[in-house]
Amino acid sequence: MCMSGSENVRKEMDGVLYVVATPIGNLDDLSDRARQTLAKVDLVAAEDTRHSGRLLQHLGLSKQMLALHDHNERARVAGILDALAAGRQVALVSDAGTPLISDPGYLLVREVRAAGYRVSPVPGPCALVAALSVAGLPTDRFLFAGFLPAKRSGRQAALTELAREPATLVFYESPHRIIEFMKDLAEVLGADRECVLGRELTKTFETFYSGRADEVLEQLESDPHGARGEFVVMVRGAAPTPAGEASVLDTDKLLELLIKELPVKKAARIAAEVSGLGKNELYQRALELKDH
Repeated sequence: MCMSGSENVRKEMDGVLYVVATPIGNLDDLSDRARQTLAKVDLVAAEDTRHSGRLLQHLGLSKQMLALHDHNERARVAGILDALAAGRQVALVSDAGTPLISDPGYLLVREVRAAGYRVSPVPGPCALVAALSVAGLPTDRFLFAGFLPAKRSGRQAALTELAREPATLVFYESPHRIIEFMKDLAEVLGADRECVLGRELTKTFETFYSGRADEVLEQLESDPHGARGEFVVMVRGAAPTPAGEASVLDTDKLLELLIKELPVKKAARIAAEVSGLGKNELYQRALELKDH
């Protein structure tokens, strides 16, 4: 059912959902507006209530809190809509940084907007923007890919799909996978691809590693703290190449990587999804590559 203009105006005057960016490490990065917003809202929807509870305690605030994370977000939407309908003000926060950027909140924001309520951003810290600002890589165009698949085959397939992307690539990665991630990146994108890694941004042990992919991998492996903390991985985009040539090279490279880890049939199916080429054609090509 479509809402009339007056109904939209009425909802605009009711509750508001504030999407509030919180520090990624240094608590002094919380803006005055974010403090004021958290102080005035009636309810805080947090990715982890214990983590955000400590932030509120630091601010001297006591608020009703509601856990909203990847596993319960859909179930929480109705309750938050009820709160907004009652004229309550709600803040959405994640564990660190800006909500929805590799964090929960997409479903909530979409449903709240669809219901006609105001959604207001309270901007602030964001790990990918902070890292890009000091990386020394091109920032006129970048592609944020977030967290890649945890399994090697999926991760390599995703990297292969991005291999010819000319924009600077930005990824998030966890400490227990960063070494394997960098090995795959060097193998798929090339050991000479320029990379910059930011670790523990804004925190006491903030560290940046830079150089060729193989050099950065060596730096990580030689650093006793190299597999600790959260990472932002930034990679220079690919140099322009003829489209036809890139397509042939990418498809073979993708199949070669996949058949190391998977049965030929499954490798062909994944390659077809990534490349848009026919599954039967890729299956035959995979068999040829496997025989060699």
